[in-house]
Amino acid sequence: MKSLFLGTAILAMSASFALADTVRMGTEGAYPPYNFINDAGEIDGFERDVGDELCKRAKLTCEWVKNDWDSIIPNLVSGNYDTIIAGMSITDERDEVIDFTQDYYPPTSSAYVGASADVDVKGGIISAQTATIQAGHVAASGATLVEFATPEETIAAVRNGEADAVLADRDYLVPLVDESAGALVFVGEPVPLGGGVGMGLRESDNELRDKFDAAITSMKADGSLNTLLKKWFGEDTATY
Repeated sequence: MKSLFLGTAILAMSASFALADTVRMGTEGAYPPYNFINDAGEIDGFERDVGDELCKRAKLTCEWVKNDWDSIIPNLVSGNYDTIIAGMSITDERDEVIDFTQDYYPPTSSAYVGASADVDVKGGIISAQTATIQAGHVAASGATLVEFATPEETIAAVRNGEADAVLADRDYLVPLVDESAGALVFVGEPVPLGGGVGMGLRESDNELRDKFDAAITSMKADGSLNTLLKKWFGEDTATY
């Protein structure tokens, strides 16, 4: 799962939430199949299905808010919405700034994709989305990192020769490789990063977190979460 890398601490602002109000669900809308904007201009994808079901089980009225990835945590903290449900991996570093529910997507791997299988991922030019753990991993690996604001731009950099390969969530890359007719290929072995995807909330919103945690637990228990995982990521995806 895509994982935000916090290079500097974010100053938490006080922002309380009243459970009687509408819960605003913040997402990126640019990371299929986790979340994307469909032809009708609406937020869609795995996390839309999961989020709507969680709100139903928690008996909450919810609305969806689109926000760019690089400011998604600051805008949660400042109160622009009440949750993050955007393919965000649970990390110790991020947990110092916000709170998380339990994971609703099991831990999976990132992967390199290039135009050829012989790319040197340790010494070449590697693209990654800005403010992700993938970008941090590339920077620490000795390769030359080129960062882009959106995942689409990281792939375009490989296609146009600006980068030798991209590092991103393998689940995001699989359909792009499958649809490329051989123009894109996986390079090397998968890279384990992150610890599962959870909903992000302000640290003060314990009651809201508990409601969503209970709803996630119920979806795991009755198999409905596994059904959605297979619907969006295929029969071979990791499940609970």
